[in-house]
Amino acid sequence: MARVFTVSGSVVVDVSPEDAYRAVSRPEDMGRWSPENLGTATAPAPQSGPAVVGTTFVGRNKRGRFRWVTRCTVTAADPGHRFAFRVHAIGRSRPRLRGPIATWEYRFEPAAGGTRVTETWTDDRRRWPTFAADAFDRIATGGSTFARFQARNIEKTLRNLKRELERGPHT
Repeated sequence: MARVFTVSGSVVVDVSPEDAYRAVSRPEDMGRWSPENLGTATAPAPQSGPAVVGTTFVGRNKRGRFRWVTRCTVTAADPGHRFAFRVHAIGRSRPRLRGPIATWEYRFEPAAGGTRVTETWTDDRRRWPTFAADAFDRIATGGSTFARFQARNIEKTLRNLKRELERGPHT
């Protein structure tokens, strides 16, 4: 079977594209709806509101008992339309191992009753041989490829995001 490098999912939320964007573009808040991400280890550069292109942050993550951090850089910040960041370093307590890991993207489109939020994960480990990526993925995910694993995470994230955004304004 061919290796899958990109998976995505969508949900319609009953808020404006600007409100959905504002929530997703604050990396420190991602832990509020992600099943793995716990937010950021350090706040983005001093600012209020959404991250901007070039903002670098350290994401804190947890899968079962395993914890790790990633260094990420915002690559797209088009309010109400698109937010993306690239994961380019990883480690247990500090993101020391550098290299292309993944890209996360969120698109916001007006839809009946609100906004269609589309979350996309792209595997940036293009230079890894498929057999090595498959072996690593099955160990890291408990038996799955990252594409299948991330498809389930995206579904959970979007469900949680919808529930939180439709509950009302958040800070």
